[in-house]
Amino acid sequence: MEQLSKRLTLLSESETIAMSQRSRELQSQGVDVINLSLGEPDFPTAQHVKEAAIEAINTNFTHYTPVPGIPDLRKAVSDKLLRDNDLHYTPEQIIISNGGKQSLANVVLSLVDPGEEVIIPSPFWVSYPEMVKMAEGVSVVVNAGIDQDFKITPAQLEAAITPKTKLMFLNSPSNPTGSIYSLDELKGLVEVLVRHPQVFVLSDEIYEYINYVGKHYTIASFPEMKERVIVVNGVSKGYAMTGWRLGYVAAPLWIAKACNKLQGQYTSGVCSIAQKASVAALNGSMKETLAMREAFKRRRDLMVKMAAEIPGLVTSVPPGAFYLFPDVSAFFGKKFQGKEINNARDLSFYLLEVGHVATVSGSAFGNGNCLRLSYACADEILVEAMKRIKKALGDL
Repeated sequence: MEQLSKRLTLLSESETIAMSQRSRELQSQGVDVINLSLGEPDFPTAQHVKEAAIEAINTNFTHYTPVPGIPDLRKAVSDKLLRDNDLHYTPEQIIISNGGKQSLANVVLSLVDPGEEVIIPSPFWVSYPEMVKMAEGVSVVVNAGIDQDFKITPAQLEAAITPKTKLMFLNSPSNPTGSIYSLDELKGLVEVLVRHPQVFVLSDEIYEYINYVGKHYTIASFPEMKERVIVVNGVSKGYAMTGWRLGYVAAPLWIAKACNKLQGQYTSGVCSIAQKASVAALNGSMKETLAMREAFKRRRDLMVKMAAEIPGLVTSVPPGAFYLFPDVSAFFGKKFQGKEINNARDLSFYLLEVGHVATVSGSAFGNGNCLRLSYACADEILVEAMKRIKKALGDL
């Protein structure tokens, strides 16, 4: 008899996994499926980073590492934050984790008690509300539509805060929308937050380097917020190192110590080889990262141009990340061979079954009117994918 814990039964099934499973089934039947559902760069890890990993193996750097990370990596993160963001964090305030996802979960589980509220701007990355569930907190979702470029306003934030609010997620550049909060927009949010000193901010900056509009701004740069902001970042997106599984937290010392205590009980330290590779990434040349960003910008422009040629598809021009998040609600209620499209999930599976293009329903990200299309693919693949999408939507 299966007797799963209540904690596990609270968690939602992943829509992205359901899509991936059906995509694999079709591919196994010989169907040529183009996958626009993946959230990772299609570029290789830089050679100097790989060489650092090989050297670590050859010099037998293959033993347990300290729970919060090896000293030279914590120092490299500290140096990076000062160099790129003008943020002063000592190595003791840095915790290295098994990917940005564990970094985020560490913070949520360290701060949130049962019944406490966590503000989540929507659209959001799929795991945010699930992490809140694991902490037995309460998600307070604040919706921002395409009409406001998927960014919440200070008035919306003020309205969402209650005496029970403990934490707020902030993701800029955003997954799934690619939206970026400007310095002035961050200032507006800060003006609200200073009136509510019990609210902490978990700033997910994993897409920092995939930014097409200039300087990256962080809410941690506001002096009045420094002791209430936890910055999470990593090497996966900016350095094309998704499989290396390395993220980090930069936080007030007492929060860093809490994450260290928590991590010490359920994973301990991160892979030694990945840590040495990440030292080389953070301290080394940004040449590959900048080239990758230029390629993503070119693909972004290509996707926006092709999307504009599809009647009924409404899209913004994302200034960061590598996703398009078009509103597809114009297609709801339409039919194909007698089957009605009722929502974005139906449309996503329709595009897979008929157009042979894998996308992700926006409902997974808190907005059921949209689809997420990743443009982390070669240009010619994107052109073919959008041709297929245009034809499939035209057949409805």
